Amino acid sequence: MTPSQNLLVLYTGGTIGMEMSESGLAPASGFEDRLMAEQALHPERPAPAWQFRELSPPIDSANMRQANWLAMREAIIQAVDEDGFDAVLLLHGTDTLAYSAAALSFLLLGIPVPVVLTGSMLPAGAAGSDAWPNLFGALAALSHGCLPGVHLYFNGQLLHGARTSKMKSEAFDAFINMARVRHGQHEEHLPTALHYRQPRREVVLAVQPLFPGLTTGQLRAVLDSGVEALLLECYGSGTGPSDDPEFLAVLREARERGVVLAAISQCPLGHVDFEVYAAGSALAEIGLISGGGMTREAALGKLFSLVGSGLSPSEIERLFAHDLCGEMAD
Repeated sequence: MTPSQNLLVLYTGGTIGMEMSESGLAPASGFEDRLMAEQALHPERPAPAWQFRELSPPIDSANMRQANWLAMREAIIQAVDEDGFDAVLLLHGTDTLAYSAAALSFLLLGIPVPVVLTGSMLPAGAAGSDAWPNLFGALAALSHGCLPGVHLYFNGQLLHGARTSKMKSEAFDAFINMARVRHGQHEEHLPTALHYRQPRREVVLAVQPLFPGLTTGQLRAVLDSGVEALLLECYGSGTGPSDDPEFLAVLREARERGVVLAAISQCPLGHVDFEVYAAGSALAEIGLISGGGMTREAALGKLFSLVGSGLSPSEIERLFAHDLCGEMAD
């Protein structure tokens, strides 16, 4: 955990840098000057030497798309491999902060430096805002040294990038590392296709929560929409409507034509164990792959990276069930 001495601050937008417009708070450029002015007011705060870059245009993270994840990845790789930065601090909106932290965790596998994401619930300069505490807290963590890989800093805590969820919409302690049961064999040797320098592409993914009344027609419509992978949010420990042969047949047909089918628990503190109930065993027999205790954000980001790397469906299924960066094992 070498202290950072040459940091890139990468600004993507979000509440932290928003300013009031005629229609309400909106992303704004010019955050570098505000950061420099705030640092000058408090020179006692620990911070590495930093440079500032902005992904243009800055966005509200509610508008986050896969293309933005790939642009962040490219900017980070350039900063590390070409420009020699030893850490990256990424400023991001909170609505999709956990999704981006998870996606980057898998897009940047093997990166030799720390990447820390942070944001705020209130804009910088607002009364009682958490913007400067979060930003300078992240800077302090990097000045002391962080492990390589992706982290999320919020409300005084450095969190694992692929285990974090946003649990509150207004409070400053909105983000936590989910205490879900994690189990999965660790992948000892990172496949070349998953190394952070290898290209990725946008993919077509879907998330489908199970609920009483979900029809076969609704499920078929999702699976026939061109999806390359479906994340099924199951009940409890990984159960679903096992007494509906048509429902199971739709899933089986999709897998046979190459759609990757993965499963997580929709319970906030749940995990998938298909062997507990017969209703879970039926899903496993079709070929659903257990995501163990992964959060939705982690499972979606992992599928995005795996499918986007060009691996075969069988290899994607194998790697989805293995731990790649601490998302499934301590």
